[in-house]
Amino acid sequence: MNRFSRTQLLIGQEAFEKLSNARVTVCGLGAVGSYAVEALARAGIGSITLVDFDKIKPSNFNRQLYALESTVGKFKADVAQERVRDINPACVVEVKKMFIEGATVDGLLADAPDAVIDAIDSLSPKVILISACVKKGLFLVSSLGAASRMDPSCVRAGDIAETRNCPLGRMIRKKLHRLGIYKGVRCIYSLEPAKGNTHVCAPEKEEFDRGRPRRPMGSISYMTGIFGLMAAGEVIRYIISKT
Repeated sequence: MNRFSRTQLLIGQEAFEKLSNARVTVCGLGAVGSYAVEALARAGIGSITLVDFDKIKPSNFNRQLYALESTVGKFKADVAQERVRDINPACVVEVKKMFIEGATVDGLLADAPDAVIDAIDSLSPKVILISACVKKGLFLVSSLGAASRMDPSCVRAGDIAETRNCPLGRMIRKKLHRLGIYKGVRCIYSLEPAKGNTHVCAPEKEEFDRGRPRRPMGSISYMTGIFGLMAAGEVIRYIISKT
């Protein structure tokens, strides 16, 4: 029995071959992205590009798969690459330690992957990536706000035009509308109203100074994991359904 025999029993050999021949790019390897990569690797995706410029720090422990005592200070992309190869040595894994912006996004998507997962936690890079994928006709799943929420029954997959009760989704829609994009972006989002951050914690020094400073938001392990796993599920089902 091979390591993917149970997957093959579920979906059949033809569908599994689609997964093993697929190329997926995951942008952002933190709370959501780490779980998305895990599901993709364990589903037998044949080629995964890992995009993240950040390193693991202590505040990541409560929600990020790669955050361990042994990995603090390491690049998330390097830890992710090692883990994927440990799960499936046959998987072709490419690491790109880069910040997504207008000058870099076209090069990132030049190989036209079969699917892209947006697990970025910064607004401008998210919009840049989403709009580039729409213009290039690439299938993308974008994770919206998982922080400040605790009810897994409220998590949904749908078009960005359907999202509500999500401040991040509202800001993204506004920026995409300026670019002429109103629908056609698959998202993972929550219907649960975001909880206010009423508790104060000590600020953490950020090693990377890219983009606007962001106020820390409360989060919990299972919610970000659910978002990441659902994003991977959307991608896996899309690849299987392709003719």
